[in-house]
Formats: sequence, C-alpha cells, structure tokens
Amino acid sequence: MDLGMIGLGRMGANMAERLLRGGHRVAGFDPGEAARTAAAARGIEAATSLPELVALLPAPRALWLMVPAGRIVDDTIAALRPLLAPGDVVIDGGNSFYRDSQRRAALLAEDGSGWLDVGTSGGIWGLDEGYSLTIGGDAALAQRLAPLFRALAPAPERGWGHVGPAGAGHFAKMVHNGIEYGLMQAYAEGFAILQRKQDLGFDLAQVADIWREGSVVRSWLLDLTADALRGNPALDGIAPFVADSGEGRWTVAEAIDLNVAAPVITQALLERLRSRDDAAFADKLLAALRDAFGGHGVKRD
Repeated sequence: MDLGMIGLGRMGANMAERLLRGGHRVAGFDPGEAARTAAAARGIEAATSLPELVALLPAPRALWLMVPAGRIVDDTIAALRPLLAPGDVVIDGGNSFYRDSQRRAALLAEDGSGWLDVGTSGGIWGLDEGYSLTIGGDAALAQRLAPLFRALAPAPERGWGHVGPAGAGHFAKMVHNGIEYGLMQAYAEGFAILQRKQDLGFDLAQVADIWREGSVVRSWLLDLTADALRGNPALDGIAPFVADSGEGRWTVAEAIDLNVAAPVITQALLERLRSRDDAAFADKLLAALRDAFGGHGVKRD
C-alpha cells in the first residue's frame, strides 16, 4: 500500500521505515532539506513540495501527518486541500487536541476527503518494537488502511484498533499520556526516597532491575528507569526541569469538565509546573509565614 508521510523528523521517518520493512511504499515531505536528505538515505522517496508528494501517490491517496500539534497542522491541511481529490484521506498521527481533530474532520468532509486521527505511542523505540495506535474517524476508512496499521503495530492483530468517531483516537491518546504522567511521577518519587536513604546504601539501578522481573510494578517505564540509573546513577548533568507538551493539561481539564476525580494525574502535572519555578516564590512565602506566626526563622540565600 502507498502512503505519503508529511513530517520526516525522527518519529515520522522511523514510522516510514517500519512501513518500508513491511513491504509498503512510502513517499514523504518535510520542509527541512536535511530531514529530506536523511529520509532518502533510509529508502523513503523524498518530495521537495506538497504538490510533488501528492503527485507521487495513486488515488485514493493516504497522507499521514507527523507534525507538531497546533497551527502547523491547520496550515498543512490548508495547503493540502486544493491538492486532494474526493476519497483521499488525511491522517493525523501527532498529539493534537481531540476537539481540533473533530473540527478538521468536518472541514475535510466538505471536500469529500476522509479523516483519521491516530493516537500514536511508541516513541523512538517504535521502529523496532512497533507502535500503539488508537484510531478515530470513519470505521470503513480505518479498515481500508488496516494494512498500514498492521505493519506499524507491535503485531498485526495487537496494539491497534478503531476506537470511535473523529476525535476518539486523539482523546484516548490524551488520556494515555495523562496516565503516563502519574506513572512517571510515582517512579520518580519512589526512587527519590530510596536515594535519600543513604545509610542503607541502595544501588538504585539494581533495585530497578530486580523489580523488572515478577514485581507488580514492572513496566516498560521501569525498564527505562533501570537503563537511566545504570548509565548515570547520580543523574549528573540533568537539570530538574520537566517539560510538558499539553496532553496532561488537556486530560485534567477534561476530567474537571466531566466531574471525574483525577488527583494523581493532576498532581503529577502540578509537579512538572513546579519543577520550572527557579525563583520558588511560593516556598519563600511559606518560610516567611512560618517565621511570622511561629518564630521558626528563615534560611537566607
């Protein structure tokens, strides 16, 4: 099956290569010349423009977007619309907000073009391990493109599925990432406690390795934790600054809107925000208040 991949960064190029391994033809476009050159070296047909990419593909076309969420998705769709024919389908495999996906599906439907939003998980390991894919949009379109999903997934009939109408694929991925926030925070806090208990002399990588086998807390995230601690036990050179790309915020907002208590995910998000507060004004105020009402004194910079 033929596919056009738009966005040939690390993940997009990895997905394209996995499809090539599965016997599919992939042509791609990226505005960056370096990305196109690197993709061509991996066997991906690299077009120099969107019109050239569309011309390379037989109708009905499938065009998979792996670009950052937000305005760039809208800009890419706006550039594609005059080039598409009825029956073509646009797939968004990035981390877009699900309401944006619903809006984009309705927009493309006006032209007779199809839409699928695919929540894609697997990161840089997906090339060899496969990708988890939650697919939103028309079920018949998802079935038509099933050979692509089978090639990308960890196994042909595992790790992917059509989960609902437009927006559902990205909604599921949003919640997936919210859960990920909570899991990562729990691991981080647990290992911080072990690290602080220095009189017992824990080898953190050893503990992580032990827990990877048979423990109820074993997971791929724990595998990655063990690797990180083995390579850099003190985490030297890593700043205590944790970014977020939006999905945790969206998950918390949806939980509030739906009257669902989600304290773990919410607190994990707040801890990420806290990690970026170099000035820590709130902590300074807490110290000042303790001194004001109890005479506890304050530690000076």
